[in-house]
Amino acid sequence: MISNLHFSRLLAIVVVLTSTSTTLADDWTQWRGLDRKGIVAEDSGWDRKAWPPGDAEWTTQVGAGGSAPIVADGRLYTIGWSDDHVLVRCFDVATGRELWERSYACPIYGRQSEGDKGLYSGPSACPVFDRDTGYLFTFSTDGHLNCWDTRNEGRPVWGLNFYDRFDVPQRPLVGSRRLRDYGYTASPLIYGEWIIAEVGDDTGNMIAFSKRTGEQVWASRSKDPAGHTGGIVPIVVDNIPCAAVLTIRNLLVARLDQGHEGETLAEFPWVTDFANSIATPAVIDNSVVITSEYNQYSICRIDISLAGAQLIWKQPYASGVCSPVIHQGFVYWCWRGLYCLDFATGKPIWRGGRFGDTASLLATTDDRLVVWADRGELVLVESAVREPKAYKELARKQQIFANDVWPHIVLSGGKLFCKDRDGNLKCFPL
Repeated sequence: MISNLHFSRLLAIVVVLTSTSTTLADDWTQWRGLDRKGIVAEDSGWDRKAWPPGDAEWTTQVGAGGSAPIVADGRLYTIGWSDDHVLVRCFDVATGRELWERSYACPIYGRQSEGDKGLYSGPSACPVFDRDTGYLFTFSTDGHLNCWDTRNEGRPVWGLNFYDRFDVPQRPLVGSRRLRDYGYTASPLIYGEWIIAEVGDDTGNMIAFSKRTGEQVWASRSKDPAGHTGGIVPIVVDNIPCAAVLTIRNLLVARLDQGHEGETLAEFPWVTDFANSIATPAVIDNSVVITSEYNQYSICRIDISLAGAQLIWKQPYASGVCSPVIHQGFVYWCWRGLYCLDFATGKPIWRGGRFGDTASLLATTDDRLVVWADRGELVLVESAVREPKAYKELARKQQIFANDVWPHIVLSGGKLFCKDRDGNLKCFPL
């Protein structure tokens, strides 16, 4: 018979193991994490003395591109470009060993691309993993939407090219400055049996395809050309499932419910020079936060209802690249400094830190912010929940890479995955 003392000790061990498993088991299956909000159900590792991280557990090269990796079921998936081909690769998370690779011919830029080719190359859109089927979806700048079977060493399931299928024209000049077209950048969204992509054709801005066959299911009523953001974002408005995206002209919120698929529920005008918002909309409940540099140079909170879009606040601060994170009543982003605003009012809380134009960030369960910036600056910062008066940097690991770190930072299973635009990838245990 187990004594009360032994039982208490056993129970404590079980609680610790369960807590650790919960804290360190969050997969990162798509753009900006499980729900596309840049928030993980894991702690930062600070209280476990894990900062600054030591040497990388493993390092690899995955091909050029701004696309971020994803993690699912102990596997890491990437998409990159090398020697006139896109490479889709799968690695063992624990060891960094490559498990399989698939490739297809693809130009380094989209066929309609224009401008800024010294700043990027290769695929930009983050892959998406579907746990239901085990399918991996990848999207190239030249419009290839491909489906791969991860349960069968990445066997091709189906694929199509938007430029070929829809004859998509070059995006038009908006504003008064030189035209930009970066090809396709927005990560598709899985919803039920669909994979929804921002096509930007006169068929529709967003088009849904069967995730199993690639057959077209519906197209949005909006015909706006595609924007230059990181991905489509799910949002629920008055119990109606919707998808939100920044097109070239508007914040578009389209319905996903049966019988109303693709109908426009709300639009908010948002036009930037270069057709170039870049930062993905951040969503919480029925609220959307959008931001852009250039002629807008602002950040806004917009509430969505059946009556349309209502501007709640607008502030003269902006993000050039980094997508905002809404966490515990505050809005954060990193662009020439880490900003914190009050979500309810838009009031500035603090700004600080030594950062340039390139950055992404995520929020952790212990209310800390992990920032991935510039050419390999890995930084841990207290959130406003812990430090409401001023920016407080806890740790910094410097000069991890030699080129811009456009790909989003990933935290999954107690490991940080850091990638640069050249395709260098490092795994740091926390």
